[in-house]
Amino acid sequence: QVQLVESGGGLVQAGGSLRLSCAASGRTFSNYNMGWFRQAPGKEREFVALIKRSGTTSYSDSVKGRFTISRDNAKNTVYLQMNSLKPEDTAVYYCAAYGGWVTYLSGSNYDYWGQGTQVTVSS
Repeated sequence: QVQLVESGGGLVQAGGSLRLSCAASGRTFSNYNMGWFRQAPGKEREFVALIKRSGTTSYSDSVKGRFTISRDNAKNTVYLQMNSLKPEDTAVYYCAAYGGWVTYLSGSNYDYWGQGTQVTVSS
């Protein structure tokens, strides 16, 4: 089992920045690929970013160039730096994990999930 706990959400004005953190425990963090997803009210959950165990990253088109995903294996933590935030970025952000070497952008392939952290961007 892997336990994931997100933090860092909050209220920010459009154009501002936030950094989300996701602390993992339970198994060897470096063996897992870590993703960020988000879900806005009335909308389906969507992929935001992925950092694989190799360090390779992937981003959705909607956040590319504004968000940066990173990981610190020594601290068992993955981060999502969010810059130039827009009101449409408002959502609950979830951290998720899966093992192996395949690249997955669909949440259905992720084995472990955090409880989520709310991000609200005001206009």
